[in-house]
Amino acid sequence: MREFGYQRALDVSGAVALLDADPEARFLGGGTNLVDLMKTGVERPARLVDVRELPLNRIEATEDGGLRIGATVTNSDLAAHPEVRRRYPALAQAVLAGASGQLRNMATVGGNLLQRTRCGYFADITSACNKRSPGTGCPAIEGQHHNHAILGASDHCVATHPSDMGVALTALDARVSYETADGPGEIPLADFYLPVGQTPHLETALPPGALITGVTLPPVPVAADSRYRKVRERASYAFAIGSIAAALDVRDGVVHDVRLAFGAVASRPWRAGTAESVLTGAPADAETFAAAAEVELAAARPLPHNGYKVTLMRNLAVAVLSELAEEATR
Repeated sequence: MREFGYQRALDVSGAVALLDADPEARFLGGGTNLVDLMKTGVERPARLVDVRELPLNRIEATEDGGLRIGATVTNSDLAAHPEVRRRYPALAQAVLAGASGQLRNMATVGGNLLQRTRCGYFADITSACNKRSPGTGCPAIEGQHHNHAILGASDHCVATHPSDMGVALTALDARVSYETADGPGEIPLADFYLPVGQTPHLETALPPGALITGVTLPPVPVAADSRYRKVRERASYAFAIGSIAAALDVRDGVVHDVRLAFGAVASRPWRAGTAESVLTGAPADAETFAAAAEVELAAARPLPHNGYKVTLMRNLAVAVLSELAEEATR
């Protein structure tokens, strides 16, 4: 591990100034991903700027009836918050599915969104990896890729994004707020993660040196009828091989409103907008749910050993949407 400096930031502007003055510095929240990557040599910051003491640890109602979640809110506090559980249950479920209690107590909302892929080639500094070392290649395409992307990948990278929280936030139309030396900004989470293309090392639309300050959830009535479901290879905490965040409003047997996002199938949480268009105004039944999923997954380009994800995601969408539709009739 490279030797590094450490400094605790006391306010947002001070934190941003510290990173602006040192491009090789990194913000440190819970450290549950960054410190691991430092141990393996993937991340080699010259300085860590600790942001845990910044006044960004509150969950508050917005004027329009949504919720604003501070960037240093821990995953545990987020999942336990009564308004999150009541109005955005898929988000609470996603957080609880994401990690053990010990990790949730440390991990922060901002850090969760910025966590990096768990692709084994990315984590191994002796391997080629376009995401870690641009231009060196993507050995996963010909190698171990059973849990890699089937949507939105390219010849340059087939890694997936690991966040459970991000999938739920994508389905719920969340927006990410940030601060830079030039002032504040905001990005819809749907635009937060960049397409892979030829530059997989460019992962987010955040400006250089930006500090995430919070996430805002809009007042989405359908979100109260939402669910997150995660499939993994073992019962204990593990990264998903497929997941879904879904919200469904059914009236008189017809889909009135729907939000849908897939996880563990792309380099970013995948908003299933095509499926949403098929579902809106259609009968709320398993046949329609399957047809919508198949239309969304028609764009899938699986590799030899991850084609199972197409069937998995179709079945997962049908199961979760059917459960929500049945609950709407009770």
